[in-house]
Amino acid sequence: MRTALTCLGALALSAAITAPPPGSAASGCAADAMLVFDGSASMAELGFDPTAPTRIDDARVALRRAMPQIAPVRRVGLLVYGPGPEGSCDGINLHFAPVPDAARPVIEAIETVDPNGLTPLTASVRAAAEVLEYRHRPGIVVLVTDGNETCGGRPCALGKELAISARDLTIHVIGFRVVADPFAWDSPEAGIYSDGASVAKCLSDGTGGSYVSTDTVDELAEALRETLGCTLIGQRQTGLRPT
Repeated sequence: MRTALTCLGALALSAAITAPPPGSAASGCAADAMLVFDGSASMAELGFDPTAPTRIDDARVALRRAMPQIAPVRRVGLLVYGPGPEGSCDGINLHFAPVPDAARPVIEAIETVDPNGLTPLTASVRAAAEVLEYRHRPGIVVLVTDGNETCGGRPCALGKELAISARDLTIHVIGFRVVADPFAWDSPEAGIYSDGASVAKCLSDGTGGSYVSTDTVDELAEALRETLGCTLIGQRQTGLRPT
């Protein structure tokens, strides 16, 4: 079920109705997760080679590879931001709260995304945290973004706020072919990172998560597995903190 929401109050009400009961997640990976996925217009932009796959094309391939390995060990929900009228910040779409065996619904939902609109990543992460009932339950948010906040949000302020008010919320940020263009950002915190990282890195820094920079399908698929999956004792260390 796909629910399009344009205000946080409506999203919080939907979450209260559809969110799973505490303690029902898969054993071994008890914290539910929300995948917050970039569906803004830049995901469909063509590069210097017009025949090359777009970001959304490659992201779909990565999800088809990663989600079947993630879904058996973690309940996952999906929120997509961006799609909507051109130049709009209202495209925050909750597809579903965390569910078991989410591979198929995640893949099918992303296959239908028509990238458009701007990048309200701060409001989207806040909305995902509300779905997870972050004040009362542990949870994970994995944000996939190809750029920076363009709707005036303050991810650094949000990261600090969530670190204080959450019971145990970890936000991982996956930058996918991030383009560092400070002149295009609409964020009071733009330019905080001089290495070209998305300003969304503040969200992972503030909550003890990881920021992973990816450029290829393989790298994106691996980052999804490492952040959404469940790291078991004996597996190789990746620097990511299992939750």
